[in-house]
Amino acid sequence: MDLGDRILLRMFGRPRGLLGRLGGVILARANRSFAQEIIALLKVRASERVLEVGFGPGVAIELLASAAPAGKIAGVDPSGEMVRQAAARNAAAIARGAVDLRQGTAESMPFEDGAFDTVLAINSMQAWSDAPAGLREIRRILTGGGRVALGFTPNSRQPRTGVTEMLSAAGFEAARLVDLRGGFCALAHKP
Repeated sequence: MDLGDRILLRMFGRPRGLLGRLGGVILARANRSFAQEIIALLKVRASERVLEVGFGPGVAIELLASAAPAGKIAGVDPSGEMVRQAAARNAAAIARGAVDLRQGTAESMPFEDGAFDTVLAINSMQAWSDAPAGLREIRRILTGGGRVALGFTPNSRQPRTGVTEMLSAAGFEAARLVDLRGGFCALAHKP
């Protein structure tokens, strides 16, 4: 990995330190409209239980809390810096018990089986240490019929090829790609 890739990883992939703080500010601005597109695509219901994997500075968490005011919104992110930024951004929702943010990885999430109706990840799968294991873990925490949405902007460098096949291999059904203004999204559901 060259120096440029290491800097990008510290800013955006696994943010920490000064570069991570700066990366969070950039991500908050850069990903808001794409997060809005994905949430609109999912048609999140008012009482839905939604988890975001790799929530970064918490912009989509904030949008989800507004979209599902009677629901439960949770997030898991490996970066302590992103947990701090997202907690500050969502302090009121956390205080009233509507949002639960935890530090952890996609491959080993601190949630019970079948705890969520929908799981989404925006520009994070490419930073997981083991994407197939992360997808299996998402399947575990989804309820039967639950949905998964993996969104990618061009900045993610995630190729379109292979994403639906990975979802199918993890046990999801009806995996498909949807083109969005800000990138693309892979959708599937748990049988």
